[in-house]
Amino acid sequence: MKAVLATCNLNQWSLDFEGNTARIIESIEIAKARGARYRLGPELEISGYSCEDHFLELDTLQHSWESLACILKGGHTDGILCDIGMPVMHKNIRYNCRVFVLDGEILLIRPKMILASDGNYREHRWFTAWTHGWTTEPYALPYEIRELTGKHKVPIGIAAVATADTLLTAETCEELFVPMSPHIQFGNAGVEIIGNGSGSHHELRKLDTRIALIRNASGKNGGVYLYANQQGCDGGRLYFDGCALIAQNGDILAQGSQFSLKDVEVVTATVDLHAVRSYRGAKASRAVQASQTERLPQIDIDFDIGIEGWGEAISKEAVGSRQEGKPVKRKPLSESRKPIADSHSPIEPHIHIPEEEIAYGPACWLWDYLRRSSAAGYFIPLSGGADSGAVATLVGSMCQLVAKAIREKDTAVTQDVGRWLSDNETPDIFSDPCVLANRLLYTCYMGSANSSRETQKRAKRLAEQIGSYHLDINMDGLVNALQSLFTRITHRKPKFKVEGGSYQENQALQNIQARLRMVLSYLFAQMMPWVRNREGTLLVLGTGNVDEALRGYLTKYDCSSGDINPIGGISKLDLRRFLKWAEQHLGYAALGEIIEAPPTAELEPITETYTQTDEDDMGMTYAELSRFGQLRKMEQCGPVRMFERLVQEWDHIPPREVAEKVKHFFRCYAINRHKMTTLTPSYHAESYSPDDNRFDLRQFLYNTRWTWQFRHIDACVKKLEETQQ
Repeated sequence: MKAVLATCNLNQWSLDFEGNTARIIESIEIAKARGARYRLGPELEISGYSCEDHFLELDTLQHSWESLACILKGGHTDGILCDIGMPVMHKNIRYNCRVFVLDGEILLIRPKMILASDGNYREHRWFTAWTHGWTTEPYALPYEIRELTGKHKVPIGIAAVATADTLLTAETCEELFVPMSPHIQFGNAGVEIIGNGSGSHHELRKLDTRIALIRNASGKNGGVYLYANQQGCDGGRLYFDGCALIAQNGDILAQGSQFSLKDVEVVTATVDLHAVRSYRGAKASRAVQASQTERLPQIDIDFDIGIEGWGEAISKEAVGSRQEGKPVKRKPLSESRKPIADSHSPIEPHIHIPEEEIAYGPACWLWDYLRRSSAAGYFIPLSGGADSGAVATLVGSMCQLVAKAIREKDTAVTQDVGRWLSDNETPDIFSDPCVLANRLLYTCYMGSANSSRETQKRAKRLAEQIGSYHLDINMDGLVNALQSLFTRITHRKPKFKVEGGSYQENQALQNIQARLRMVLSYLFAQMMPWVRNREGTLLVLGTGNVDEALRGYLTKYDCSSGDINPIGGISKLDLRRFLKWAEQHLGYAALGEIIEAPPTAELEPITETYTQTDEDDMGMTYAELSRFGQLRKMEQCGPVRMFERLVQEWDHIPPREVAEKVKHFFRCYAINRHKMTTLTPSYHAESYSPDDNRFDLRQFLYNTRWTWQFRHIDACVKKLEETQQ
């Protein structure tokens, strides 16, 4: 028996109930047009996933029900079973729920059993997990839903929907990722189709894990597993990366895009339920376990999922009755059996390499942020170095994606770019990404006496290749004015280190330049659209990477500051690999010179014997810093455990040197931890992000001497040295 099933990627936006409802309806109508009898949507798709403390507001719950009422009243669920995600309050307890709907009626409200509360997620702050097991109880529907459907109560709890020809139920996001996932017992209880509505964010090198889990969920026990996901920026640091999937018996049958500018993407596949039954029936050991499984409550409905069944339909008169608030009556289909469609053959899922993930994930996130914030464009202080060059390249990648969508006649994208058009221009002009970049990307090289001619040239060449509106300014006058002001007031003149000045003087003189660049960035970001006779202001993009934030190698409120930062969660090593990829695949040849140049802040005078470099300033390499970050966050290592790990990994250097490197990192980390409280909101791409605001919840006032911990490391070093003698 064959069945056409649909899942989707939706680019929802938190609290955008009008837009979210329209996108849900569009996905349902596309699924119906493709012959699907079941449609799965993402987690919390009605409200948007990232409402966070807005979930505590009754308004959010009320508007979610109003949105669902619009979907029911419009007749959109006629002839198709829809699994829709929304927040629901039951007995004064908020639940993250799946709502099963068919023919304008609510069949079941299924609350989430396992909440996500680590890393970026705080679901326990807003929701409660369903802890009553495989049971249901009556849920009193809101007044407007009662008026619309004629029903006062529906079941809420854990149950399966039993159609005339199969059994299906739901998981929700985190329930797939835990060791004892519900789908194991659901499969043993006879459920053949499981839908997982998810809100899973993009992180580098994460997708293969998700696909492996989905394959395992349908392969170990047999069955069909559908996965739906949010896609896009729905209001925060995370980019939800779509990749809706349909799997059967361990094989992937269909896959949606991971990075896309489309607001609605529906993925369908024809599955073979007979193949599921044969697969399960061939495993005797599975049958023994299944025969002992607790009975799963069922919601029986007179409806066929399979395309061979008779099914039922709703008449036009019935739709009209629903819109008037009258009870709905079904009438049987006049057709007999429908033609049998060919089932989908397995495919090999596509997984992007990390360089592609960096190129497309932040680019799509930037596009969502730009169009939804109504900003006039982006402003980047372009230094000619790798970090600011990577940020500019990501905006260039965004422009290339938008230009491609325009060439492909994408209606939504074409409409979005309309506000950058001048009189008598058509959207086709933006089919050239350089033309688009010139309208919405502004770059500026801010040179000083300590800047080199080489970085100035590199910045200009990259700007030309991307197509940005580029400025080149010298800020020595401002720097000298501040230094003169200080000297006039204090009668002291600070000097750089190479001129005989102290560390304190050297840092202060560097920071003057760094912070002035931030001030200039915001001045030009506000005024440049006005200069070009355009409305609005620009968003300033931060240009600090995750490693430098972890080390604290940045000036507070310098050019690492901005409105948002597309590389704030990406390591320096990954950025360099991305730039090499982008040089070839995005066509920005200037990146080759940027990659070859040693990273430098260019804040100190260059002499015949001294050139400032980032790694010398930090006292560690970027490779070492990246490893420190992974061990600190992902492996939960304090100073002692980190030393114990690295003394084995870095066996090419003496234990005492490893110890000094670890100590130096933790001193710098502790001294600079306060800077994490002011980090620019960054695209989250790396598990060791030090973002204090959401992801890395640690104190910012430390005992920077780490006396107890470092004494323990010294003892370990002494013991190792004695052993080696």
